[in-house]
Amino acid sequence: MGFGLPGMFTAKQGAEAKNVPKGYLPVYVGEAQKKRFVVPISYLKNPSFQHLLSQAEEEFGFDHPMGGLTIPCTAEAFIDITSSLNSS
Repeated sequence: MGFGLPGMFTAKQGAEAKNVPKGYLPVYVGEAQKKRFVVPISYLKNPSFQHLLSQAEEEFGFDHPMGGLTIPCTAEAFIDITSSLNSS
């Protein structure tokens, strides 16, 4: 299931949720309800995404409650930011 954004998609439920393609990483986004996205590792070098990572470090340190990278913003804000990354 995706949002029509090239390079980013939401993970499926069940056993497939653990599969992450080579060159991608899973991130959990949201406030009360976390949503899992799988994004290209190329995002890591982008300043906008690095700002999100800094926010995650400030809030969670290196102990992320979901067991993976958790970004403290709404899913809508995350989609807006990553949409701009896809168009550049």
